[in-house]
Amino acid sequence: MSAAAPTARSSFALLGVVQAVLVFTIMILTVPLPLVARELGLGPSEVLLLSAAYGLSFAALLLSGGRLADRHGGRGTLRCGLVLLAAASVSCALAPGYPVLLAGRFVQGAGAALTAPAAAAVVRRLYPEPAAYRRAMASWGGLSVIGATTGSVVSGAVAAVVSWRWLFAVPVLVALAGLARSGSLPAPAPAGRRPALDLRGAALATTGLCATSYALVASTDHGWRNAEVLAPLAAGLLLLLAFAGAERRTADPLLPPGFLADRPRATALVAVMATSAGTALAFVLLSLYLQQLRGWSAAGTSAAFLPYAAALLLSGRLAGPLTARFGPVPVTAAGLALEGAGLALLAGIDPAGSYATGLLPGLLLLPAGAAASFAGAAVLATGGVAPERTGLAAGVLNTAMELGPTAGLAALMALAATRPTTVGGYAVAFAAAAAGLALTAVAVSALSGSGGTASTTTTPERTTRIKESTP
Repeated sequence: MSAAAPTARSSFALLGVVQAVLVFTIMILTVPLPLVARELGLGPSEVLLLSAAYGLSFAALLLSGGRLADRHGGRGTLRCGLVLLAAASVSCALAPGYPVLLAGRFVQGAGAALTAPAAAAVVRRLYPEPAAYRRAMASWGGLSVIGATTGSVVSGAVAAVVSWRWLFAVPVLVALAGLARSGSLPAPAPAGRRPALDLRGAALATTGLCATSYALVASTDHGWRNAEVLAPLAAGLLLLLAFAGAERRTADPLLPPGFLADRPRATALVAVMATSAGTALAFVLLSLYLQQLRGWSAAGTSAAFLPYAAALLLSGRLAGPLTARFGPVPVTAAGLALEGAGLALLAGIDPAGSYATGLLPGLLLLPAGAAASFAGAAVLATGGVAPERTGLAAGVLNTAMELGPTAGLAALMALAATRPTTVGGYAVAFAAAAAGLALTAVAVSALSGSGGTASTTTTPERTTRIKESTP
């Protein structure tokens, strides 16, 4: 490597910032959404679709993005994704009204779906040695929650001081920086047999995930008996069933059926979904609680999460070394338990209580657990994957991160709605999420006695299993 070329560490840092900003961009309208609605004159259904647009296209297209990264190389796919992200972000910032802003958010999500798995594929090229790659993925796993936290903390303050439109400058600048440095990133591996595109599978997966995700999001506003929820939910599930059937008959499937049959990987993906659902629940419910029930401003609400952000940054720096020292299974299980304890503390939410004693303890425990859980689960979910399937593994991992909050919030908000008071509903939702994380921690712990740690290495036997499940 020449002196002018960036080191692997600096390239990883750049890619890490890109990954964090992809999730940051999901959250930038969460806190200032009421301000956006007032400025643009939006109704409830328009607010609902605007809040979900980025996540819908991001989650729905991740499998296709992973396939493109594996087929064409991470660097080229990364460039395409960053161009889409930058162009869509500019259109969002300058949007004269709702249609342009909505379309921009959908395109942003599409750009992110190309960028996320491509960035992970480049990381695999940066760290070809299994041990170095495991350490890199332990750090990579916590980047999403850092991005989400930063987005929630920064968005309220920026919207209050200047305008929510300035928030879109962040993905523009990061995308431009990534494009400027992309030529120095590792080139794709020598072309062997490229996987086919599987257009039928991509169409079924994309439409199925999009319809199902929309139904889950809409259920929080319309309830489960509304046709606006039941129709897309039924259509989405049927499309996903058709996708599963088609993948078994396709010579080169988008998602090989055996890929999710690996127990450590499947358990890790459940842990990712549970962790991301728990963190999303805390942000959504506490933002509503502080602004609607306690009368806090958007800036004050963002400030309330500053201790959360500080705890997350500290624990994120520790999670990688802890995973390398103790292994991904115990770190993931401990993280799930710790996050569950934080949510259990938040279940004691009381309008008469103070922030320092009622919310702060949970806001410190929850991020510490989430950082550890994401770090360990990322290693488990990507361990043992052949280099030519890195994009697929990253796409599946990011899909779990997106579907966790969508499905988890839908179920937990429906549970909260069964209580006669808002605060009582929030308490039940926090308690149920804590219980779910505790059960997931038990499931992850059971991997210790079943050879689950083998998932962290690319052993010949495990590589053979994976290759046999893929064409």
